[in-house]
Amino acid sequence: MRTSQRRISWAAGLVLALLVPTPVEAYDLSAGVSLGWLQAGTVPRLAVGPHAGITWPIQRDIVFTVHDLCTILPPTQEGGPGVYNQTSVDIGYAWKDGNVSAGPSVAFYVVPACGVSLCGLVGGLAVGGHAQTNAYVAGPLGVSVSVNVDWVGRGSLVLPGYVSVVVVAGPVLRWSVQ
Repeated sequence: MRTSQRRISWAAGLVLALLVPTPVEAYDLSAGVSLGWLQAGTVPRLAVGPHAGITWPIQRDIVFTVHDLCTILPPTQEGGPGVYNQTSVDIGYAWKDGNVSAGPSVAFYVVPACGVSLCGLVGGLAVGGHAQTNAYVAGPLGVSVSVNVDWVGRGSLVLPGYVSVVVVAGPVLRWSVQ
């Protein structure tokens, strides 16, 4: 299942990247690790994980970005470990020391969750939205804040249909190719 999730995420990003006309001579790569929380159901959970993105300029300050955030729910919490891998395609605005972007997302997840009356492991595919901002404070080193809102649990007895929210922040490193 994990291999097919990666293939779908990368294939979707590649197809969208090929559809958007962009100059191939410039792009930014970014990667980091973030810490925050995931809320799916009634109980918030600690979330930590790596994220990466690639950004292409479309016009002067307008950018097209593909982000991937793999949120890990540590096994130290009640209900055990979980994984929430979210990929998004965004349009945004960039300036010398940062960028902000937003767009649709898709997430594959297997997370412990509690609904109104039941708790259990919930897994599936969720669609939603993503917003992220990166502020580079020391050259290529910066701070990233990401928010994902998805619809999870459709067809689950634990979560018959809930909104999940992932909010994480942490350091980010940028590589620019001109």
